[in-house]
Amino acid sequence: MTLLISWMNWIFSGPLRVEKVSVAIADLPTSLRGTKVVQLSDLHYDLQQLRENILADAIEAANQAEPDLVLLTGDYVTNSPTPINLLVRRLKHLKSRHGIYAVLGNHDLVWPHSKTTVTHALTKIGVKVLWNAIAYPFGAQLPLVGLADFWSADFNPGPVLNQLDSKTPRIVLSHNPDTAEILQRWRVDLQLSGHTHGGQIVIPGIGPVPALLRTLRKYIPSPVQPWIPYMKACSKVTNHWEWSEGLHRIGKNQLYTNRGLGTYWPGRLFCPPEVTVITLN
Repeated sequence: MTLLISWMNWIFSGPLRVEKVSVAIADLPTSLRGTKVVQLSDLHYDLQQLRENILADAIEAANQAEPDLVLLTGDYVTNSPTPINLLVRRLKHLKSRHGIYAVLGNHDLVWPHSKTTVTHALTKIGVKVLWNAIAYPFGAQLPLVGLADFWSADFNPGPVLNQLDSKTPRIVLSHNPDTAEILQRWRVDLQLSGHTHGGQIVIPGIGPVPALLRTLRKYIPSPVQPWIPYMKACSKVTNHWEWSEGLHRIGKNQLYTNRGLGTYWPGRLFCPPEVTVITLN
């Protein structure tokens, strides 16, 4: 089965794509205009879901962008946290002028000790892991907020975001894009998320297959649904498949969802793995 998964990923995942995005942020200080941020997400490093050449290409692409900041938005492993110790040997080659910051995803919390193991491994290579915390890589003018995973018991953005003046622009890291609905209560100039893998299989002109399956579920009798692959799983992953990739306006806030690097069975189609290079204006 492992060989079959690897083969399918090799055939269907396709080459890495570097997405270059310009994001306008109100009240951004003149000194920070043109700031370049690189986002990586959903690596799922377990020797099955992520090809080594894709990871190497992603790190090279990130470094070629010469970023001011590198931001990692969760799911570094899939189930067991053990592979994180191999992954950080690769991630330690990432370069950034103002550091590397990360939040955890739901897969980084699967086992009772997963959170501690993943956090410790990332911290060892200088990555600052934020769990309901604020960091100031650029000083007080542009805080960076990292939230606990949406599916964890610790997800509670209020006490964190309420610490910031509403006049201060900020970037928020939150693994699951569904949180954008809740975060409309606060100012979020740019939320960076992952989690969805972009849907992995996208039908041109229609959209991600998981969104289609979620819609069809309303019309298919319950006894039939278990026979349709991934129908139940796709409904659980996220509510807002319309936010599964790219830049979106959610009320007054902005959300960017990265398609991720790792790939689940049966692979990707019209949904290549992604490194995002974001320029702030």
